[in-house]
Amino acid sequence: MVRLPLIWLGAAVAAAAATLPPDVRTVFNRAQCAACHNDNGVASATRLRFPADEAGEPGFLRALEPLVERGRPSDSRLIQMATNRAPHPGGERVKPGSPEESTLLSWIGNLPAPAQEALGGARKRRTLLRRLTHSQYDQTVAALLGDQTRPARNFPPEDFVSGFTNTAEAQSISPLQAEAYALAAAKLALNARRSGRLAGVCARPDAACFVNTFGRRAFRRTLTAAETERFMKLMRVERDYLAGAQLVAEAMLQAPDFLYRAEPASHGAASRLAYLLWNTMPDAELDRAADAGRLATAAQVEAAAKRMLADERSRASIDEFAAQWLRFDRVGNAIRERKLFPEFGTELASAMIEETSRLFQYLVWNNADFRELFCAEYSFINSSLATLYGVPAPEREFSQVALPAGTRRAGILGHASFLTMTSKPEETSPTERGLFIREHFLCQLVPPPPPGVDPTLPTIMEDRPMSNRERLGVHLSAPSCAGCHRLVDSIGFGLENFDAIGRFREKQVALVFPRINTSKSKNVRREGVPVEIAVDTSASLVGLPNSHFTNAAEAGRILADSPICQRCVVKQYFRYAMNRPETAADQSAIDAIFERFRRSGFRFQELILGVVTSEPFLEEFSPSHATQY
Repeated sequence: MVRLPLIWLGAAVAAAAATLPPDVRTVFNRAQCAACHNDNGVASATRLRFPADEAGEPGFLRALEPLVERGRPSDSRLIQMATNRAPHPGGERVKPGSPEESTLLSWIGNLPAPAQEALGGARKRRTLLRRLTHSQYDQTVAALLGDQTRPARNFPPEDFVSGFTNTAEAQSISPLQAEAYALAAAKLALNARRSGRLAGVCARPDAACFVNTFGRRAFRRTLTAAETERFMKLMRVERDYLAGAQLVAEAMLQAPDFLYRAEPASHGAASRLAYLLWNTMPDAELDRAADAGRLATAAQVEAAAKRMLADERSRASIDEFAAQWLRFDRVGNAIRERKLFPEFGTELASAMIEETSRLFQYLVWNNADFRELFCAEYSFINSSLATLYGVPAPEREFSQVALPAGTRRAGILGHASFLTMTSKPEETSPTERGLFIREHFLCQLVPPPPPGVDPTLPTIMEDRPMSNRERLGVHLSAPSCAGCHRLVDSIGFGLENFDAIGRFREKQVALVFPRINTSKSKNVRREGVPVEIAVDTSASLVGLPNSHFTNAAEAGRILADSPICQRCVVKQYFRYAMNRPETAADQSAIDAIFERFRRSGFRFQELILGVVTSEPFLEEFSPSHATQY
């Protein structure tokens, strides 16, 4: 029999005590506790936060101490809330008297005293391979070749993953995308030859000069000797210098080193800054700074970032972030029932996007308090939006105007862009509005509905007109749906004074349908008739203290004052900048960025500088960075 040293044995016992037993973990998983109780869950404001994996369980168990009573397990707040004996916003997650409750009671009763220290070390990070987004592709070929044709408009659309289209895990290249890259490369190279761009790369025809000069810019780094030789051979396939240059350019534009951002550590900072702040390749000054080693410290990176933010090119990149975070694409693609909303069309949708975009730009570039995104009592509207909002038209289109008192709209929650994209073609959707606020402005992930749930709401019939609140009561009466719908619908109800295109209303207007004897009228098409239905806008942001509201202005002020919302703004830009969601290892960095943002009076440019000088952003192009999550 092999005897383990006592220190090993002690560590093994501590490790076993500091992890969840499999049967307990199963109970929590089935109850979907972790879906809400995590740093990005709808219950993130509570003290109970489940770890992302088993590595975080020791810390989780220590944090559990105030919620358990070892001597009286049934009195534990954990049990009281899970069974809904004590009011729980998520409803009953564990049935009282069930085997699952017995498992939790037994576990709590046998919990050992908390360990003094968690075992195990912090996880390391790895460098992500980031592909050029479609926007970055267009701007890169414009900088490289002077080509303004925007070929990426013909690429397959990008998917939103974790809130953005630049998330690295979703940036693989499909066969269809590869074919699009090939077609674009051939056309770009041909256009560059015809325009004389390729001839201007070197002072005189020189294959080695062209390969190394063009390659240095296209790959954002110096070519290796082997790469130079390989492209030289390709260039010599053509006897004509420019024909060979065209062939090399076409090949380089399809190479992984062009399509992916995999620059070495020495030039990683320049590339990361350029693609985040300008959405394109580094300029000559950034390259010189990288060559001279002047992007090696946080102070040097911050100085470079300040120069870049002062450049007009940074505005387009910040606009890109705003468009994705606030999902302008959903506004532009919205459709509406013509009988109810005859004024809605592409022109009005574009005006909606412009209003929100201008408010965002104003707050960023005027170093205003960014919390005003949620509570600004002014906006930037044109005559069409003025008519929609029922306010005087501005003297100049999209000029800044004060919103008259009593409009009950303020900040983005009162913008037609938000109110439209979170509605359906015929009516509003309290669920969608609440869900968007939870996920985009509070960074709380609402669990998906359980399998097999019918999301259909009762049809509004002529003899029984129902408000959206009454119809959604169906979900609140079903235990499998009530937990999540209570969290999102309770927010959306407070915005029911605004219709599906953001127009204020005292009553809900809905299409009702007469009852028809289907046995006699199987092929009769029912025509909806508009009717008015009273609405109740009493609402609350469940989980936030003092969060009762009845309109968009009140809801916006609650968000503006909420540290959870303020911190969510930091998380959203961090995710966009890092091309990935945050991890447990990023929390201290996010804390520091948030503190800088708060101390600055919530100036968004300070948030940007905090992100680009944070350890996670800097360490990926540090020569000594770790290589594994």
